[in-house]
Amino acid sequence: MSLSSTLAFVTSHPLSRHRPMAAVARFAGWQLRSRLAGEIVVDWIDGAKLVVRRGMTGATGNIYCGLHEFVEMAFVLHVLRPGDLLLDIGANIGSYTVLASRLCGARTIAFEPDPGTVSALKKNIAANGLEGLARVEECALGDRNGEIQFTVGLDTVNRVAEGTDLPSRTVAVRRLDDVCRDENPALIKMDVEGFEDQVLTGAERVLAKPSLLAVQSEFGGPILIQTLSRHGFEPRYYDPFTRALSVGPVGHNLAELIFVRDSAELIGRLTSAPQRTIHGVTF
Repeated sequence: MSLSSTLAFVTSHPLSRHRPMAAVARFAGWQLRSRLAGEIVVDWIDGAKLVVRRGMTGATGNIYCGLHEFVEMAFVLHVLRPGDLLLDIGANIGSYTVLASRLCGARTIAFEPDPGTVSALKKNIAANGLEGLARVEECALGDRNGEIQFTVGLDTVNRVAEGTDLPSRTVAVRRLDDVCRDENPALIKMDVEGFEDQVLTGAERVLAKPSLLAVQSEFGGPILIQTLSRHGFEPRYYDPFTRALSVGPVGHNLAELIFVRDSAELIGRLTSAPQRTIHGVTF
């Protein structure tokens, strides 16, 4: 992101737009700190920590704004309970894993195929004492078991490589149904940069689990929507301030659709979750 687009994002974010200059100060402070040290353990929210270095786009967004992806991350905080399971597909350095396991007490299976990113993910698990709750699967997910080419050096947008993508490396790819055969997830978070259809093709049994309340996906094409609809998931927008799900977007929404099973349990969880206050904003 350019400096102007980063500052626009930071100052308009729902958790910082009431005090935009404080957010700009956090941004400037990180720019200075990150130039003086290679890797920094940052106090995040409610006792959680993040191990961050310069250039980690999503993680630095958490530093500037509290929750980089406000709606999706707030949904995780409002839905999950101790003993639940999050499938963090495309975990990157583990921001969602930390939210789920450190703040909500849920178990997490974090899927990340890039070896360098896996190293950062494991550091965040260790920094938060989550070895008993969070498990790392060093693989990509898809519609088959085997190997696949994966890009190198693209930070949060590393992805399954196309013919023109260079450089790339060979990583393991597995079907979610085979990895999580006996697991009963409550929530799936998926950020796989356009590979969603293949992931879901290999996840038919997991999607059919009655325990699964919602699926969060950064991208939602026709095949993804059809697949999730077949398993009873409908697209909704979430407002963390009112705890309401709606068919249309709300003004502050910075997220893609969340796919939910319309159930009394889900609504009950959303409305009864404890309030959290970040940078002076309660939701």
